[in-house]
Amino acid sequence: MKIFRYPSSAAEKKMKSIIGRDIDFRRSDVQAVTRILNDVKRNGDSALIRYSRQFDAPRMTIEEMAITPDEIAAAAKQVDRAFMRALNRSASQIEHFHRQQLPKSWIDTRRSGTFLGQIVNPVDAAGVYVPGGTGGKTPLVSSVLMGAIPAKIAGVPRVVMVTPPMASGGVAPHLLVAAKKAGVDAVYKVGSAWAIGALAYGTETIPGVNVIVGPGNIFVTLAKKIVAGTVGIDMIAGPSEILVIADGTADPTFTAADLLSQAEHDPLASAILVTDSAELAQSVKAAVETQLESLARADIARQSLAAFGAIMVVEHPDAAIDLANLIAPEHLELQVADPMAVAPRIRNAGAIFLGHYTPEPVGDYMAGPNHVLPTAGTARFSSALSVDHFMKKTSLIRYSPAAFRREARDIMCLANVEGLGAHANAIQVRLEKRGVRRKA
Repeated sequence: MKIFRYPSSAAEKKMKSIIGRDIDFRRSDVQAVTRILNDVKRNGDSALIRYSRQFDAPRMTIEEMAITPDEIAAAAKQVDRAFMRALNRSASQIEHFHRQQLPKSWIDTRRSGTFLGQIVNPVDAAGVYVPGGTGGKTPLVSSVLMGAIPAKIAGVPRVVMVTPPMASGGVAPHLLVAAKKAGVDAVYKVGSAWAIGALAYGTETIPGVNVIVGPGNIFVTLAKKIVAGTVGIDMIAGPSEILVIADGTADPTFTAADLLSQAEHDPLASAILVTDSAELAQSVKAAVETQLESLARADIARQSLAAFGAIMVVEHPDAAIDLANLIAPEHLELQVADPMAVAPRIRNAGAIFLGHYTPEPVGDYMAGPNHVLPTAGTARFSSALSVDHFMKKTSLIRYSPAAFRREARDIMCLANVEGLGAHANAIQVRLEKRGVRRKA
């Protein structure tokens, strides 16, 4: 990793390249995904099976697309106790955290003669997309929990999961066990853009949903972007990113490990250290090189660090905070002596990890808050996946005749200013019904 003095022209140039990175949808990809979605919309199951056979499982049939209770029972016998212990703890803590997010319906009768309020309801159905991992060998169990548990807490009556099948036509047992634990109502063996199309439009086997959440490759992400508006989605997620603010109390081994935990995701991932300690900067740089030697995904991490990694040395801790708020990182670690004093000054971040023993993977798997977070600076205006993504709010309005008459002239005034005479007339006819004459 290269060390920069911040601010400087070289540091500013580097930060501009990092902040400017985003998902690049090629025109050919947009056209291809649009064709797939339209095919699924028109042809339903037959399109799904055609794509599944071409890209995932050559012998897949329509009848095998839905996971059966027998398959789930068989999966439960294939996972070990250590996995079940970890899964149970993770699910319990995710559930506890998200239960605190439940919004409440409310009413207000403060103004005489009025009844105002808001009623909160879950959507009717939600879909959770879960990548299958490399040939089913690296199943993203945490994606099942983070997507399905908030939906169930919201009260969504039907939560379904889609995940690409392995070449054999099966699904990794860890994913099926996690789906059952999270309360998923149905699991379908279908992946990529055609799975998103199935969730958005519905097919003979997979009923459509109202909200689609979950991570995926560029084709899944692009498909979600295209169907947004037909259904709700969680967000358009870009490459993973981490920013660590560290002072002289930080352990360089810890800091290096945390930077690499994100750099190994993707060549487009970003890992940045901001510190006021030149000594720590040098130590972290050396520790990164040492740890890279033993990483299975070292090539990916090296590409990421070269393109979008940096160590920024600032003169004062305040500059580190300003830089973090400018970047609005997905993950922000505060490896400082008093993280609780710094946290209130952070305005823009997907999640904040406080202290030397709260590395980002704690949030990925176990702590409880959702790990589906805004990326590419969108933490300036958006939030983590939550129970709210699966709920909708409806306003309640009721006026008595007296309350209506009290405000009628003001309503008509505003309607007339906007040139909407029919709006004003809807008020006037009611006034006349109660004996109030129309003004000349």
